[in-house]
Parts: sequence; C-alpha cells; structure tokens
Amino acid sequence: MYRLNNQAFRILRDEAERCSGKDEVSKIERQICMKRLEKLRQEKGEPADYEELRDAVIDIYPQFSEKALKQAARVNQPPGLFGKVKWVAILMTGAAGVLWVVNLPYPMIRWPVARTAPILLLPSFISMDYHYKGAINSVEQADQLVNKATSLDDIKRGAGKVKQGQYHLDNLPVWFLGYYPQAYCSLFSCTWHFTLDEFEQARRNVARMEAVVFQEENAFKSLEQAEQALQVAKQKYEQAKTVQDKMRSRSSIQKAIDNLEQIPRQTLAGEQAQTKLVAYKRDFGEFTVADADNGQTGTLIEAAKVFALQAAQASQNPPHPAQKWQQIERLWTEAINRIEDIKVNESNYLEAQKLLAQYQTNLGIVQLRRETESESKEILKQANEQIQSLIASPPSAPNQLKAEIQGVINQLKTVKPGTTAYGEAQNLLRSANNKLKQL
Repeated sequence: MYRLNNQAFRILRDEAERCSGKDEVSKIERQICMKRLEKLRQEKGEPADYEELRDAVIDIYPQFSEKALKQAARVNQPPGLFGKVKWVAILMTGAAGVLWVVNLPYPMIRWPVARTAPILLLPSFISMDYHYKGAINSVEQADQLVNKATSLDDIKRGAGKVKQGQYHLDNLPVWFLGYYPQAYCSLFSCTWHFTLDEFEQARRNVARMEAVVFQEENAFKSLEQAEQALQVAKQKYEQAKTVQDKMRSRSSIQKAIDNLEQIPRQTLAGEQAQTKLVAYKRDFGEFTVADADNGQTGTLIEAAKVFALQAAQASQNPPHPAQKWQQIERLWTEAINRIEDIKVNESNYLEAQKLLAQYQTNLGIVQLRRETESESKEILKQANEQIQSLIASPPSAPNQLKAEIQGVINQLKTVKPGTTAYGEAQNLLRSANNKLKQL
C-alpha cells in the first residue's frame, strides 16, 4: 500500500496549482512541491496523515487550504477505515469544531479560554508564530532585495518577498499585538515583540517597497524600449542610402537618447541609463560629424542632379540646332564641375564617381551631336550655294552640268540623320536625282 493514493494526490496537486503563481520562482516552487508529493505517492507504508501532508506543502505555500489538506488526509485512509473508527472520527470532528470556535480571533472568546484552558489555543498560537516569523523574514529580505538591488532580477525577487510579507502581515490580527501567551512561549520560545507602532511601520515599509517595485519595473520597461528604439535607429542609419534617410534616422536616435534621459535617476534603471548615455552620446557625436560631411557632399550631389535634370529635359525631342546642343553641353559641364568638387576622402565619394561617369558619357554624346549638327548644317549651306550657282549660270556642256549635279548629290549624302539639316538635304537630294535623270 502506497503512502499517498491517487485521489489524495489530485486534491493536493489542484490546490498547489491554485496557490502557485505564473512567474519563474512559482514554477520552481511548484516543481519542489510536486516532487515531495510524488515521493509519498511512490513510497510504500502507512498512509500519510494530515500533519505529514501539511509539512510537505505548508513551507512552500503558507496559504495552502486547510480544507484541502483535511480532505486529502481523509481520502488517503485505506478503505473501511472510516467504518471502524466512525465514532472516533465524529468525536474528533466535534473536537476540531470546538477548537475552531475557541481559536476564532475574538477576544470575548479567547480571553476566558486563555485563563482556563490555554492549551486549546495552541493552533492559533502556532499560526501566529508562523506568520510573525514569516513577516519578519519576508520584510527583511524584501528590503535587502528592493532597496539594494543590482539588477532587474533582484527587483522581481524582491517583489515576490513583498507579497509574502504582505500575506503574513494580513494573517497577524491586530488584537494579537502585545498579546503574550506565556504557556506557549515558555515551551516554544516564541519571540513576539511587535507593538502596534511597529506593526504599522512594517505595513508602511511593505507599501513603500510595493511603490518602489512598481517604479523600478516601469523604469526598466522604459529603458528596454528606449534601447530597442535606439538600436533600430542606428541600424537604419547604417543602412540608409540617401542623405534624407540618414537625417530621419538621426532624428530617431536623438529621440531615443532623450527618452533615456527622462528615466528617473533615483531608480536602478535610471543609474544604468546614465552610464549607457555616455557611450550613446559619444556615438551620436560621431554620427553628427558624419552627417555634416554627408550634408556637404549631399548638397553638391543634389545640385549636380538639378543641372543634369535640366540637361536631360532639354535633350528631349531631337533634332536640335547647334546652339541648343551647346546650351545642353554647358548644363552637363556644370553638373560635372560640382561632382568633381567631391574629394576622395569625403563621404558619398563612390556615389559621386558613379554620377560623374554617367554625366561625362552624356556630355560626350551631346558634344558629338553638336559637332554633327554643325557639320551637317555647313554641308547643306554649301550644297545650296552650288545649286544657286548652277541655276544662275548653268554650264553649256551637258556632261559638265551632269558632273556639277553629281557633285551636289554626293555632298548632300554626307548630311547625317538626326540633324535639323537632314530633312531639307533629303528633299534637295531627290530634286537633284530627278534633274540628273532628265539630263
């Protein structure tokens, strides 16, 4: 026969889960409690009684339900036991009821019992002794963890101790203060020396530490959010392609730094933030210097792009006269001059070189088209002069006239397509060919 049956185990397990919290400390406490119960569940021997079950859980969960313990102890008895000791159980239940009544926190009941049969108040004495010691230990540990914290983990552990201290204080009735059970204390050496002022001071300390924990947790939350925002802004700054993107990222960095400075300095998170701000501001100063360089080179690049845009727009819908090609050539030259002012040690130099190669290529194309336009215009002019000369004084010999017209034709064929002279040259060329056929 196992010392803890399945039904009693389920009752204790369910109550332990109800008493347990959801943080990491509570999970560890629950695991310890379950290991103890599992050990009883696997051991063979006499069934565990109420006191053994209570000892297994009460140091971990002081708030563990007495009702659940009694129910588990009751169902943990072997079958048929209740029938054999029915009357004993009834008597024990009646006695427990009497003990429960006399241990109620009412002076009108307790004082007469304390004078005549103080041993009946033993359960409440044990409970008060337990909660008194628990309150003292929890408040001291909470004070050490909260007021001398070195990390967020200390704050969280301190918050748990504050809750435990509050729980123990809530279970110390006010009438207990100054109430000294001599019979119990002579046997168990209790140390109840709380006065009403000390009790109220302990409550104020717990309330103050609750406020400190709340403020510290909020400060650490603000610190975490500000650092995350700062890291994101720095990453965007490093990945930015344009000056505008870098300036926006710089504004985000400054905003994150401002948020860090707003964390209360009296908090642990505020102290850590002030230490980190030194490095962040140093990095931000480097960003500022880089932005100044970016601003200067960025201005030159933007100015060059303005001239390049005007040149590209003016080049649309050719052909154009040589004078317009010359104007476009000047625009590309101005754009190139601004790009060439960016030195090799300045930021955005690589981007500037890419634009420089593109602009110089475009300038060469424009120069070639201007020269072609000028040459074609000059050829057309000479052809027109020769045609006018032939019309004014044509040669008398037919072969000589044919030779003169063939010369004009050959000259007109050298006019390049894509020039303003090309259309007129083609018209003249057709007329000259027709005349040559007639001859």
